[in-house]
Amino acid sequence: QVPLVESGGGSVQVGGSLRLSCAASGTISRINPMGWYRQAPGKQRELVATFATGGGSTNYADSVKGRFTISGDKYRNTVDLQMNSLKPEETAVYYCNAETIELELPGGRREWWGQGTQVTVSS
Repeated sequence: QVPLVESGGGSVQVGGSLRLSCAASGTISRINPMGWYRQAPGKQRELVATFATGGGSTNYADSVKGRFTISGDKYRNTVDLQMNSLKPEETAVYYCNAETIELELPGGRREWWGQGTQVTVSS
């Protein structure tokens, strides 16, 4: 069973909107935080936004502040990313990310990734 399942990617024109969704399967628990990253061709993966399932606080990359909104449900272990006013340079594969508390591991945490969903913004 895939731990993180993403949906909602696609193609949109400049200035358009998309909503990404991610759901964690029942195989993982004690999740905090959840978030979204993206990786454009030839570039490193970068943080887009995170949602703290414990307290609900959010964190955004400077480049998306005011345009993207992350929201989550700690009971359903889901996180969504509403993306507005999209730009061509935001064309990338978007990955859902989650961290789980696993005290038996070094550092006490494990990181999980979704399979990625393509977002293409055309001018």
